[in-house]
Amino acid sequence: MTDTSQNSAADAQINPEVLQNISVTLSVEVGRAMIKIRDLMRLTQGSVVELDRIAGEPLDLLVNKTVVAQGEVVLVNDRYGIRLTRVVPASERMKNL
Repeated sequence: MTDTSQNSAADAQINPEVLQNISVTLSVEVGRAMIKIRDLMRLTQGSVVELDRIAGEPLDLLVNKTVVAQGEVVLVNDRYGIRLTRVVPASERMKNL
């Protein structure tokens, strides 16, 4: 291996400290629904939208719109949180990209 190819490999490595400081968007998905625009326009305070999940099913934890885990809602000092019950393996996450 030449000095040039060794330098290129070293340049390609990513500093872990740089990665750890990148911000990502974390969100929790309770469920989804598809409705027609006319039904959307009829929604008012007190309306109920039926979601595609059964009560008690785990919620999805998403990082930048990719499901990375599932869990259940918990209360932490009067705030909502999520207790992880399943972490999606990296190999499975890569299939969905």
